[in-house]
Amino acid sequence: MAFTGKYILESQENYEQFLEAIGLLSAKTDHKVVTEVVQDGDHFTWTQSIPNWTWSNEFTIGKECELQTMKGAKFTANVIMEGGKIKIQFPQYLFTAEIVEDKLVMHCTTPGDAGLVFKRVNTRT
Repeated sequence: MAFTGKYILESQENYEQFLEAIGLLSAKTDHKVVTEVVQDGDHFTWTQSIPNWTWSNEFTIGKECELQTMKGAKFTANVIMEGGKIKIQFPQYLFTAEIVEDKLVMHCTTPGDAGLVFKRVNTRT
């Protein structure tokens, strides 16, 4: 499937500002995040990890799913695929992900007029 693969962080923009905006500045790390995606049709397992920390969610496109924030809080969201992009409304930001030239490009956008966009580009390994 298009998203299936293991990716390593290549570049990111507004990382520190995003962590500060969602109250996670203490989680800042210099480790390169590894993202592993397993896609089976419309079902996904999405895992991000660094040494001593792993965050994983399972979801199905077009269905309401129980997910977990980076802080461990559970929430429910409808996961959609629009124009080849996965979209999930997290409590503090909108998450989108797409494959661009075999790279996993993720955006996290905080709400409001002063919305901040955190962008992460990941290379397939």
